Amino acid sequence: MKTLFKPLALLFCLASIYACNANTKTKNQDLATTETIIKTTFKAKNPAIKVALLLDTSNSMDGLIDQAKAQLWQIVNELSYAKCGDESPNLKIALYEYGNDNLNAEEGYLRQVIAFSDDLDEISKSLFSLTTNGGNEYCGKVITSALNQLDWGKNTDDLKLIFIAGNEPYTQGQVSYRDASKLAHKNDVTVNTIFCGDFNQGISNYWKDGADLTHGNYMAINHNQATVHVASPYDDKILELNKKLNKTYVAYGKNGQAKMEMQANQDSNAMSYNKANAVSRTVSKSSRLYKNSSWDLVDAEKEESFSYDELKSKQLPQELKGKSKAEIKTYVQKKRKERETLQQAIAELNIKRRNHIANKTKNSENGLENALIKAIKKQAEQKNYKWDRS
Repeated sequence: MKTLFKPLALLFCLASIYACNANTKTKNQDLATTETIIKTTFKAKNPAIKVALLLDTSNSMDGLIDQAKAQLWQIVNELSYAKCGDESPNLKIALYEYGNDNLNAEEGYLRQVIAFSDDLDEISKSLFSLTTNGGNEYCGKVITSALNQLDWGKNTDDLKLIFIAGNEPYTQGQVSYRDASKLAHKNDVTVNTIFCGDFNQGISNYWKDGADLTHGNYMAINHNQATVHVASPYDDKILELNKKLNKTYVAYGKNGQAKMEMQANQDSNAMSYNKANAVSRTVSKSSRLYKNSSWDLVDAEKEESFSYDELKSKQLPQELKGKSKAEIKTYVQKKRKERETLQQAIAELNIKRRNHIANKTKNSENGLENALIKAIKKQAEQKNYKWDRS
């Protein structure tokens, strides 16, 4: 994917890279692969945290998938505080499942569920689509597929991470995990391994070796452990604000209504675990990482490529049909002000909520969440990323 820069923009980009990445070395970023790269359409100006989750969906992994669904929003919220120099990095998540007998045997019992995306609702929907069955778990194959198929880009400020989780020997399959690790290392991608079971058993099954080869983290978790969600006195108020927040979205285009329905469905999915998890999602929705410019006029208006002159009447929601450009603009600006007020109120309540939870739980017990955040922060430090909660 090629990006065209104007001279001043290029100078700004180079200055930003130097500021954030002053203590890191540039590595060879060329993909040595015979497979076709599936290109994404999103182009980030800011650095990006790119996370590819490779989840074992064989029969024994129901607990792992449950943790991923239940802990997504806590992970997103923690990553929203990341800083690269003075810039706030974008977050892009990709998802693969492997080790499931329902998947194509010729492709190694694996599937790309979603390519790198910053659409958090789509990511949530993808997680909730996962079911378990089987299987044959080929770690080397799924890592190689993720490296070859995803658009990792060439920005040396990007944090490029693979997290692979499972509980079978890391050596299974015809594709060597060592070859996969070499390809990852060559392309500045760090592989972190999460063994679902006993720590020492994971070492003997080569999960630690798989992480060590790319200077990643090896971790072992109890994947059957229930996710701990801590309630706070601020939860009900935050959820009330979420209902008002949803009313600030102005769906447009052929997918607008469907996307708004998906937003509501993912609210329901979060609530299916409990109220505190729904609150975590609401906090994510009020953060800079929740972007919906593809279907929401309020977000779309902020894009450089957006123009009211190009809006067609058939793209508009019913309440805006027949309105003049000035009337539409006034309506969208009103919704923006409402949203910003609600987002600020949610952020202020979340500070109090966070402090309450910190006093109640000194050590979180959430396996997958802790493993991901610990590894991301450790590897982010090597590229001079910081965490700013102010």
